[in-house]
Amino acid sequence: MMTAEQMIAAQKANMETLFGLTEKAFAGVEKMVELNMAAAKAAIADTQSQAHAVMNVKDVQELLALQAGYLQPLSEKAVAFSRHVYEIASTTGKEFADAVEAKTSEAQKSVHGLVDSVSKNAPAGSESAMAMMKTAMSASQTAIESVQKAVKQATEAAEANLHAMATSNVATATAKPASRKR
Repeated sequence: MMTAEQMIAAQKANMETLFGLTEKAFAGVEKMVELNMAAAKAAIADTQSQAHAVMNVKDVQELLALQAGYLQPLSEKAVAFSRHVYEIASTTGKEFADAVEAKTSEAQKSVHGLVDSVSKNAPAGSESAMAMMKTAMSASQTAIESVQKAVKQATEAAEANLHAMATSNVATATAKPASRKR
């Protein structure tokens, strides 16, 4: 069984992990707030610039051309904003996943150590129970590894799809205004 020192060390490690994850979460929120503030400032500056430009319009054709000229940069900014949000979210998510994976690995090693210790100190005649416990541990570790692999593959596929969508949106945003000029 675990000694008091081992339990204290385990609790201390868990608290450090919790505080580390909390700091990472706050860092992600802080990045999102900074991004939103920058986007808000840019939107205000763009609105002011557009208002001044509209005030200096002399005819309807110039107004239509002015409005059409604002659409492409607006869609490009929306795609860039979405890309930044995705980068912040995926980076923060990856940091969490890495921490969970490390803690899971650490816990598995601890449990294996405990099982080995118990099996070495088991009374005579309990070999079959110990073998069954080791088999169950091995099966659970294989299942955990399979789930982790599936989650990684799903995450990679989602990232690839989001990247493809972002690339497609940029291409669409730049192609539409060009086709209107014809």
